[in-house]
Amino acid sequence: MRYAVKAVLSGQGTVHLELEANSEAEARLQVIEQGGMVLSVRRSFSGFSLKSNTRFPLVHFSQELLSLQTAGLSLVESIETLLEKEQDASNRKIIQNILARLYEGVTFSQALEEYPQAFPPLYIATIRASERTGDLPEALTRFISYQTQMDFVRKKLVGASIYPVLLLVVGFLVSIFLMVFVVPKFSAIYDDMGSDLPWMSLLLIKWGHFVEERGWELAMMTGALLTVTVYAVTRPAFRASILKLLWRIPAIGEHMRVYQLARFYKTLGMLLRGGIPITQALEMVSGLLQAHFRPKVEAAAKHIREGRTISSAMELEGLTTAVGNRMLRVGERTGLMGDMMERIGNFHDEEIARWVEWTTKLIEPLLMAVIGIVIGGIIILMYMPIFELAGSIN
Repeated sequence: MRYAVKAVLSGQGTVHLELEANSEAEARLQVIEQGGMVLSVRRSFSGFSLKSNTRFPLVHFSQELLSLQTAGLSLVESIETLLEKEQDASNRKIIQNILARLYEGVTFSQALEEYPQAFPPLYIATIRASERTGDLPEALTRFISYQTQMDFVRKKLVGASIYPVLLLVVGFLVSIFLMVFVVPKFSAIYDDMGSDLPWMSLLLIKWGHFVEERGWELAMMTGALLTVTVYAVTRPAFRASILKLLWRIPAIGEHMRVYQLARFYKTLGMLLRGGIPITQALEMVSGLLQAHFRPKVEAAAKHIREGRTISSAMELEGLTTAVGNRMLRVGERTGLMGDMMERIGNFHDEEIARWVEWTTKLIEPLLMAVIGIVIGGIIILMYMPIFELAGSIN
């Protein structure tokens, strides 16, 4: 259960906290343990709590831990400091349990493994590799840089899709409003004009009569269709089938493949720079890719174990592009395979960014033209009988 607590904390004044506790008394005790004084406690229902579904702020946690490590604090002292400043109850509980495991002598990576919902396998592997080299700040720096780049690309893709989606939604809603509310009104006006109307206008009038006579049935069918659509979209199998269809479209599928390869090489490069062997890194990275990529990654790892070079294994399984393969060969000659893979990922990211920008500039005016034609066509067909009536009077 969650409780909303108003309390006074030393150095912070009056604060509002969201705490996870089994009872009100336990919530009060948590505040008292922080050296605070409770002013009020009330039950916070999870359905209305914004913080109940928040994810663990992994990047922020890593940035603060890196700052403390760089300042010269030990790992235990750094975790203690992060625990003291954390106010979210669920995050505080995770950090507190990690600190308790460190007190018991467990390694940092083993303590993180107990919370897979907060710390992904890549993060744990990076920390475990740093424990062998004794350079935790460098590992944290690599992960923060990697995650920041991945989030930037993802946000750029989402941001580019917002305006086209908004155009589609607004155009669809306006069209529905015209067809459901406006057209039936006009059809009632045109009833007495007979059949001396353009056939498209007659179709609109018949649609208006249908909406008036079967409006509730149409609303129920639409609601059922929306419910089925939402349910289908939430099913992983349906989403996987849609992705398969997109992969088969040449113009889209190739760029989706390049996007997957960018993630693949960036992640692989980060793990190699952290000292993780290539075959182990491939096993860890395969879980981040689409399902049909994973057998190829497993096959590439098998080829490498059999003695093939990384570039030939990737090329054999179709896990590289022409430019990427040349860069892999350079990495094999120089011995800087981790750095070269990250450069391959950055190169593909730039390629995807250019394609998204070009596609967005092309799609936006096309969408506006299509929506304008649809809405304008409906309005013209509604008013065409009036124009013909005015012409006949003249």
